[in-house]
Amino acid sequence: MFNHDGPKGGSPAEVFWAFLKLGLTSFGGPIAHLGYFRDELVVRRRWLDEQSYGDLVALCQFLPGPASSQVGFALGLRRAGWVGALAAWAAFTLPSAILLVVFAASAAALDGAIAQGVLHGLKLVAVAVVAQAVWGMSRSLTPDKPRAAIALLALLMVSVLGGALGQVGAILLGALAGLVLCKGEGKEGAAIAGFSLSRRAGLAALALFGGLLVGLPALAGVTQSHGVDLLDAFYRAGSLVFGGGHVVLPLLESEVVRRGWVTQDSFVAGYGATQAVPGPLFTFAAYLGAAGAPGGSDLAGAALALLAIFLPGMLVLVGALPFWDMLRRELWAQAGMRGANAAVVGILAAALYDPVWTSAVITPLDFALAAGGFLALVLWKAPPWMVVVGLAVAGGLMGVLAG
Repeated sequence: MFNHDGPKGGSPAEVFWAFLKLGLTSFGGPIAHLGYFRDELVVRRRWLDEQSYGDLVALCQFLPGPASSQVGFALGLRRAGWVGALAAWAAFTLPSAILLVVFAASAAALDGAIAQGVLHGLKLVAVAVVAQAVWGMSRSLTPDKPRAAIALLALLMVSVLGGALGQVGAILLGALAGLVLCKGEGKEGAAIAGFSLSRRAGLAALALFGGLLVGLPALAGVTQSHGVDLLDAFYRAGSLVFGGGHVVLPLLESEVVRRGWVTQDSFVAGYGATQAVPGPLFTFAAYLGAAGAPGGSDLAGAALALLAIFLPGMLVLVGALPFWDMLRRELWAQAGMRGANAAVVGILAAALYDPVWTSAVITPLDFALAAGGFLALVLWKAPPWMVVVGLAVAGGLMGVLAG
């Protein structure tokens, strides 16, 4: 079912240590991660050539899911088979997930003016980061009037309907609008070298993806189990992320805050803290699973949430690899994806207002600090961790003065 056409001789242990280094040092979000991967695995280790790497990145950006983690999973698969794929995912993901679980445990115990000020500073970080994401994604995903209109309609739809229904509806509407408004702009991609997955394996992965998407809500209704509810919520969120890791923010907010698992303040503060750790943005799920777990089962909740949010993207990737050479030639598929990607800009813009802005920007000073963080990221190209530290310190000082 799987073999190598590229460099041979890789072991799962080699893959694990290579990706552990990346998991401990890869700050800056998905686009930065792809740059780190290229430097370490293409240039230095020569696991594959530039063309194969570029083709793999193009596929993962086309699919729903966390693009940088999907690329890492695929590189582990290519280098050392299925065990290598799991080793790459675990090594890249666990460092930041562990840090966020520790933060979830300590945040609940924080009290006092300084601690509350720091948490408020982390909420201002979320304002700056999400505003930067909306700015950057709008420039690349809505460069013309038709796609800008799709984004605006998606924003209106999410604002009116709210919740998962509004978000799923906006993505579907965006894809349909893309079929009509975004035709004739496509280009043919390249085949992905170094993989030999059978179509049977691909179809099995896609069937499992769809079966879980449909079956988990039914199972949650029957069992009334918090664990199954957690799996369902995070699996659904992970299934609908198009266009970048930041899009998971509104999807998760509609699942966990509106169910009362995590307060809105805790949610936004946790998202701000996620910017301070290396690795994929999806590890925010570990924080939410730990913070929202009943009965103190922090580690169990974190593990379930983490596995559930990553699983759909990996299943879709395995399902797409055998068919990519055929699908890449279909202009209708490219048009639909352009429409869906435009819609997620609108969804993220709606989340920038609620819950991010409404829970963080309360005073004129809050607005000034958030604007400063945004300018530091966009104009001065400051690393996100530096903005996190700066606004957390500013928040702590505000807490001292207020106290």
